Amino acid sequence: MAAASVHIPVLSEESISLLDVHPGGTYVDGTVGLGGHASRILARLAGKGRLIGLDRDSDALVQANERLSSGSESVLQLFQEDYRNLPFLLQKLNINSVDGFLFDLGVSSYQLDAPGRGFSFRCDGPLDMRMDQRQEETAADLVNHLSQEELQRILKEYGEEPSARRLAEAIVERRRSQPFQRTQELAQLAQRVKGGRKRRLHPATQLFQALRIAVNSELEGLGELLEKAAHLLSPGGRLVVISFHSLEDRIVKRTLRKLAGKCVCGMPADFCRCPRREVIEILTRKPITPSESETAKNPRARSAKLRAARRSQTSRQESAGRQGATSDPKTTRQKQTHYNKDKSRLPFSRRSRRTSAPAHALRLVSALWDFADRIGTRSAATPRLARSY
Repeated sequence: MAAASVHIPVLSEESISLLDVHPGGTYVDGTVGLGGHASRILARLAGKGRLIGLDRDSDALVQANERLSSGSESVLQLFQEDYRNLPFLLQKLNINSVDGFLFDLGVSSYQLDAPGRGFSFRCDGPLDMRMDQRQEETAADLVNHLSQEELQRILKEYGEEPSARRLAEAIVERRRSQPFQRTQELAQLAQRVKGGRKRRLHPATQLFQALRIAVNSELEGLGELLEKAAHLLSPGGRLVVISFHSLEDRIVKRTLRKLAGKCVCGMPADFCRCPRREVIEILTRKPITPSESETAKNPRARSAKLRAARRSQTSRQESAGRQGATSDPKTTRQKQTHYNKDKSRLPFSRRSRRTSAPAHALRLVSALWDFADRIGTRSAATPRLARSY
């Protein structure tokens, strides 16, 4: 109960404002935790509407239920469930559309401050890191049984750890004589491998982040979940996501851009095959970050980034769907692959500077041949570049 009384939700005012809660609506808190954001949603619902709360952590749900249930029994429903199973849960509850989704990703302060959960290197505890205690595989299982190559991959991909190879080698060497069981054993090894010089982050920060993400499969299916949530929104409904590290934010940003009908492949316009169907409208041109006053009160909020979107109106969705249904695939493919002379676009236009070198080369060759055709200097025997690239 003490943990619940000091719980500080991150970007609370901004997220609830963007969620645009109104009485009578149906809302989903996909990571209810100790109920910080959920309590504000319930206050705005004023006893009219519905709030579905999910969390993988049974301990957190017990405290959230104690905090939120008073006077809100007819509005609130809590479930111990992975948010990636949300579409199936809503189907069971006969909910076909939702007015707002809120996802506060990552690990909670409650979990970090509980030594027995093994999420933090700042206090000694079992090397666990499971958000759902029903799950069998722990961080100790990964550290003690994965190959050196797999450990290195996890540290590099999920922790963006520059010393991934050296850490993986040290872990494999140490476990041969004594398996890892405690958080401090792993933290001390990271300090020894990376040195004791002053750093902005503790030497074990990225190591623990990588293991936590791997244990809980935090990144798997995140983009797919956001896509499904967007399609479940009612017209004008809101999708609000708070992320805490670059890996999560990258997935959130890319998915929202895709749903907004924007290019996410990075290819030149002539080669882009992104769907370009607008499902949502992005409300945050840049991610919202905590203010200085908030980070002073809650230092763990410093890395938070909030992105939000609104479901497009039905008429616009239907219009986009009709355009996609009536377009000729052959004509579309030709437009994508043929250099557009009418626009007088240079091979290295400002729009395509960030594209790959092969794409630039193809456009340059195509432009040169078109120019040769116009001035009549290309030999008739010179083969034409196949347009199937």
